[in-house]
Amino acid sequence: QVQLVESGGGLVQAGGSLRLSCAASGGTFSMYAMGWFRQAPGKEREFVAAINWSGGSTNYLDSVKGRFTISRDNAKNTVYLQMDSLKPEDTAVYYCARRINYSGSSSAPASYDYWGQGTQVTVSS
Repeated sequence: QVQLVESGGGLVQAGGSLRLSCAASGGTFSMYAMGWFRQAPGKEREFVAAINWSGGSTNYLDSVKGRFTISRDNAKNTVYLQMDSLKPEDTAVYYCARRINYSGSSSAPASYDYWGQGTQVTVSS
């Protein structure tokens, strides 16, 4: 059974940084692309970033480009989201997810089969 466990969330002031981690167990981590999503209260889940199996290809939500960086360490079965220059509008629960191979858009939640429990990120102004 695949399990994804996020960590690294917290409270930070605007302009600050956080690094989220997502540790995977079960399955073969290095065979799958991974993604990060977020959900703010009263809003739909939103794509943030995705990375392919090797780490050689990434894509981002426009509003986080240049501020967030997704990366992975296949030896540690872990995907990361480095978040810099945080803004209050980045406040949300952040989820990592495993992408279904050969699925549709990397930004669509339906393209992912396993999800973590989420970690809260709160950015104060």
